Amino acid sequence: MRSHLPWPLRWVVVALVFGFSASIALWAFEFGKDIAGLDRDAKEELAQLRQQATVLKAEHEKALAVAHTAESLLKTERAAQERLAQQLRETEAANLALKEDLGFFERLMPSPTGEGLAVRALHAQAQGPGQLRYQMLLMQSGKSTSEFSGRYELTLAGTLDGRPWTLAPAGGVQPVQMKLHARLEGMIDHPPAAVVKTLQVRITDRSGAVKATHQVRL
Repeated sequence: MRSHLPWPLRWVVVALVFGFSASIALWAFEFGKDIAGLDRDAKEELAQLRQQATVLKAEHEKALAVAHTAESLLKTERAAQERLAQQLRETEAANLALKEDLGFFERLMPSPTGEGLAVRALHAQAQGPGQLRYQMLLMQSGKSTSEFSGRYELTLAGTLDGRPWTLAPAGGVQPVQMKLHARLEGMIDHPPAAVVKTLQVRITDRSGAVKATHQVRL
C-alpha cells in the first residue's frame, strides 16, 4: 500500500520523528548524568560516614583506655590505703606493746643509786614445760658514760629429783653492747622435771671483770 503523502510532507514527518528521537536521547543522556552525579555524591557521603565512624571508634577506644587506666589507678590507690591502714594498725599495736613494756619496767625499776652499769629490771615467766622466758633491762648512769661492750650470763637454780640443781643455758655467755640502756630478752630451755627457784644474771666486760649481778626468785 503506498502512502498518499506528498514527498515534502514525508520529509517533514521524518524530520519531526528524528528530532523527537534526538530529544529523547538527549533527555536520557542528561538524566543519566544526574543519576551518575547522585551516585557519586552518595559514594562520597558514604566515604565520609565511614571516616567519621573510624574517628568515633578511635575516640571510643581511647575513652575505654582512659577508663581502664583510671580504674587501675583507683584500685592501686585503694590497695595503698589498705596497706597504710594495716601499717598504722601495726604501729599502734607496737606502740601499745612498748607502753606495756615501759610500764612493766617502771614498776620493777628501783630508784637509781650510784653510777655505772646496773641491772634495773629482771623478770622471768614459765612459758610451758621446760621453758622460761626472761626480760631484762640494763642501764648506765653517770656524767661521762661511755659505750659498754661485754657479755651477760644467766644461771637457773632450783631442785631436780629432790636434789639441788643449777643450769647455765645452752650457748653460754651472750654478747651485750649499749650506751645508756639495753633491753634483753629470750627463752631458756631446762629439764621439764626441774623446779626453777631463782634466775641470776651476771654482766662482765671484755676483760672478764664483773660489772653487775642480779637475781630474782620465781
